[in-house]
Amino acid sequence: MALNEIEALAKTCKRCKLWSQRKNVVFGNGSLSPKVMLIGEAPGFNEDVGGKPFVGSAGKFLDELLMQAGLTRDEIYITNVVKCRPPKNRDPDRDEILSCSPYLDKQIELLSPAVIITLGRVSTFELLSKYGIDVNTSSISKIHGWTIEAGRVKIVPSYHPAAAIYRNELKDVLKEDFRRIGELIKKPGQAKLTSFL
Repeated sequence: MALNEIEALAKTCKRCKLWSQRKNVVFGNGSLSPKVMLIGEAPGFNEDVGGKPFVGSAGKFLDELLMQAGLTRDEIYITNVVKCRPPKNRDPDRDEILSCSPYLDKQIELLSPAVIITLGRVSTFELLSKYGIDVNTSSISKIHGWTIEAGRVKIVPSYHPAAAIYRNELKDVLKEDFRRIGELIKKPGQAKLTSFL
């Protein structure tokens, strides 16, 4: 199945309760042959209205971070663990994550990125779980900026850009994470890796 066929299925999905309140399914967008894939947690208000990921104030800051890594949106692919907005921007429930999981699995399989950047706690620990990786912590603050080898893909956990809007001190932390991501992409053999496999 091609990515556009998976997206068409997602747009009519009623596998969990989130479908009843959504305005749009926010499937993902960007390059269809990306070296880098970014995975957030779930769409917010602006994303639900516009149908695209990271279009609000967090999206503007994400664009700055991508520049820090020497990337543009045209070169990457962005999606979320959950494709419909949870009410009041709450974290997605476990059943919602499981319902959307096949869509994310197919996106990763078909796009085959070399690097996956997880944005926030939910996406980080969901991805690590998918690859059977236990980092002995549930805190994003302890593993952000690491590079974790998971077979042929490298996973780089980071804070969600929205976190820096509410906690100004995280802006510099995120910029440093993305500067290091830029180095990883340019010189993958010289990047310092933290491996759990």
